[in-house]
Amino acid sequence: MTANPICVALDTPSLEKALALAAALAPHVGSVKLGMEFVAANGPDGIRAVVKTGAKVFVDLKFHDIPNTVAGAVRETAKLGASILNVHATGGSAMMKAAADALGNANPRPKLIAVTVLTSMTAEDLAALGISAMPLEQVVRLAKLAKASSLDGVVCSPQEITAIRAACGKDFLIVTPGVRPAGADLADQKRVMTPGEAVRAGADILVIGRPITGASDPVAAAAAIAAECEAAR
Repeated sequence: MTANPICVALDTPSLEKALALAAALAPHVGSVKLGMEFVAANGPDGIRAVVKTGAKVFVDLKFHDIPNTVAGAVRETAKLGASILNVHATGGSAMMKAAADALGNANPRPKLIAVTVLTSMTAEDLAALGISAMPLEQVVRLAKLAKASSLDGVVCSPQEITAIRAACGKDFLIVTPGVRPAGADLADQKRVMTPGEAVRAGADILVIGRPITGASDPVAAAAAIAAECEAAR
């Protein structure tokens, strides 16, 4: 687990808001996540601006395409100074290996992780896609494939942490969205745990967005979750 496992999701199109939140929350979080909405609005320059604040940045673009295309996207995104990048594990082993190979000369080299099954999805959602496996089974299958493809870890729901740790080992990075403080609105998240539960289960990084950024006092919300995580260690 990282020293501070909280990665706050700065899901906003506003560069100014993202920079202000990154600065205000820095004492209480270990890293920040920049996703599709932010990058669509601000592009590579927006990522560079957040990296320049000194924050560790997870660029969450979930690349999923043919191996050559994903390799090029990963190679270029790594140049922006991100600490973590991700791809979709369902792109397959060849795609993931190409992505990992594309980081061969990066210095420093960001961690490359694979999205398994989105935390908004249920068994019924998988069945609608023709996947008969339960989410846990599918997540573990994809995690093992990611490890075999030379990736550093995966994104999964907190409910799959224990099984992935058993299947992939103690050094495999486990990043978990779907983390909600007790009593918080689950919104579109389906497979969830509280921050303390996720830490006790063995998560390395907890991605938390709206419970912090949507709070009336984001700094107080982050501080409370950080305290819960520390108590759960």
